[in-house]
Amino acid sequence: MAKPLDGLKVIDLTSAMSGPFCTMILADYGADVIKVEPPAGDQARTWGPLDEATGESEYFAIFNRDKKSVSINLKDPAGKAMLFELLQDADLLVENFKPGVTKKLGIDYEAVRAHNPSILYASASGFGQTGPLSHRPCYDIVAQAMSGILDLTGYPDQDPVKVGPCIIDHTTGLYLVIGILMALHHRDVTGEGQYIDVAMLDSAFSITENMPTYVARGHGVPQRRGCADPSITPFDCYRCKDGFLVIGIGNDALWETFCKTAGLEELLEDPRFTTNWDRTVNYTPDLKNAIAAWCAQHTKAEIEHLMDEAGIPCSPVMNMKEAMENPQIAARDMMVPTEHPLLGRVDVPGCVVKLSKTPGSVDAPAPLLGQNNRDVLGLSPEEEQALIEQGVLGK
Repeated sequence: MAKPLDGLKVIDLTSAMSGPFCTMILADYGADVIKVEPPAGDQARTWGPLDEATGESEYFAIFNRDKKSVSINLKDPAGKAMLFELLQDADLLVENFKPGVTKKLGIDYEAVRAHNPSILYASASGFGQTGPLSHRPCYDIVAQAMSGILDLTGYPDQDPVKVGPCIIDHTTGLYLVIGILMALHHRDVTGEGQYIDVAMLDSAFSITENMPTYVARGHGVPQRRGCADPSITPFDCYRCKDGFLVIGIGNDALWETFCKTAGLEELLEDPRFTTNWDRTVNYTPDLKNAIAAWCAQHTKAEIEHLMDEAGIPCSPVMNMKEAMENPQIAARDMMVPTEHPLLGRVDVPGCVVKLSKTPGSVDAPAPLLGQNNRDVLGLSPEEEQALIEQGVLGK
């Protein structure tokens, strides 16, 4: 079955997380992604967990499926010439070096555009290509800290907490995909290539919801609220007889339904809790304690059943194994198997966007380092070995 990005040739110079997540999505939806790695490989090949028998990274295997790998020393003139040969008919180059590195290597946008004027050139970096911090390196936790997200996460009487998964790496990768698709549309209309600049800090700052406006309008600095939401109440996590459960009530009609379902009609008579904003301003301690006391009398399954019947958003707090075993995850094909040449079976998250005519799919495992040197670069085994010995290629 056709995929939406069939025929799109992508040269992938990314490493670590945000860039590879972007090119993974492009590959899942049909792009021919050629991952150009240095002779030592993408740094994520060293990130755990590592398979005890082979030393292969299970982390790397997730975000580099459906790609090809060539291992080229771009500091070597012969290696750089190989890259430019690949770029002659490429549609897109994606990189996530620190700003300035590609210029030093002679593979910046201006240099690449001189060889291929219609190419799209997408860069992900910590702080973007401009601004006083553009030279700095960055990882997800740094972007969370500098954007305000870390300070907003956790409980008010405890230290700030990183959001569990590397959410900013993922968000940056998604923004990069969005930028690429917009630029592709522009090129389809005009024939023009262009440069795409996405920063981790910008991405992180953009998902802080209404907090920047909250501060700008003079409401002070938002404080950590645990699982409670600063705009919607009740919207929190509660302890049950057998674990934790979340309930989200986003409007006054749901609030009335909840109180009647839970047998808490007295809360409807309290003027402190009449509207959503009333409830948000007056959430603790009385309102929170009343809901918490009710939840503590029931199991997760009991409350989930009641809330589901009433149409109120609710879920038990699941660990990762429980989340994976959720029948909804299975029904949506959100865990799919790949067969890695060294690791064996590696189950990875599936494609999120479901397209009716041109669906994406996970078709191949992550490649070994330099696995596709010969077929992509058109080399014989002898030529490849000679280039490895010369330090031009890695394997």
